[in-house]
Amino acid sequence: MELIDTHSHIYYDKYPDIEEVIDRAIENNVSRIICVGVDMESSYKSIELAEKYDLIFATAGYHPHESKDTHKHYLKELEELLNHEKVVALGEIGLDFFYKHSDKKIQIKVFEEQLELAKSLNIPCVVHNRDSDNQLLKSINNTNNKNGVIHCFASNLELANKLIDLNYHLSFTGLITFAKELNEVIKNIPFEKIMIETDSPYLTPIPHRGKRNEPYMVKYIAKEIAKIKNITIDEVANQTSKTAKAFFGI
Repeated sequence: MELIDTHSHIYYDKYPDIEEVIDRAIENNVSRIICVGVDMESSYKSIELAEKYDLIFATAGYHPHESKDTHKHYLKELEELLNHEKVVALGEIGLDFFYKHSDKKIQIKVFEEQLELAKSLNIPCVVHNRDSDNQLLKSINNTNNKNGVIHCFASNLELANKLIDLNYHLSFTGLITFAKELNEVIKNIPFEKIMIETDSPYLTPIPHRGKRNEPYMVKYIAKEIAKIKNITIDEVANQTSKTAKAFFGI
């Protein structure tokens, strides 16, 4: 069995034991970990980890919370990072109209600029979406970027189908172990459009709620999807790993 954690933030200072975190991941059949940047500093940190560990790959991008911090030449700086041999996607980008850490207009502008950059470089996007479903679809259609994954998908089946029609993938976190409203989505979307992730250190799955999340716990997301779809965990591991490898080119 092989598992891929397609979204983590293990560069945070919550991981002083990073060697042990990596060892536990390997012991639990995790073959690859995508470490996701949310601004320039974290993107550089993700790349540093990817350079140190063979199983880690990185992304670079501006999260909607940090979109207010972009500078005049940020796209050029991002493009340089995206050319690194272990950077496999542009992200985490997107929209968040729940927290509103950045103005909506700025979020939309920066999101669409990054979608355009990814399209021009033919690199996939890792997309954040919270309370912004309509604008998310509008921005994707505005840029005609059809190469992305919605990380930590938490919306309804209607949105899921609209995104899949736009060639997007959906990635699921430990949220599915305690938010059962997502069962309908997982049951009804094409299996080959599903990826799994921890979003470490956030969204720790049952049975470890309240503790720090880390990549080895991706097995609990695979186990829950197997339960929902009435298939084996090996089938989930094999298909989601196959999908992740093709999507990220790893």
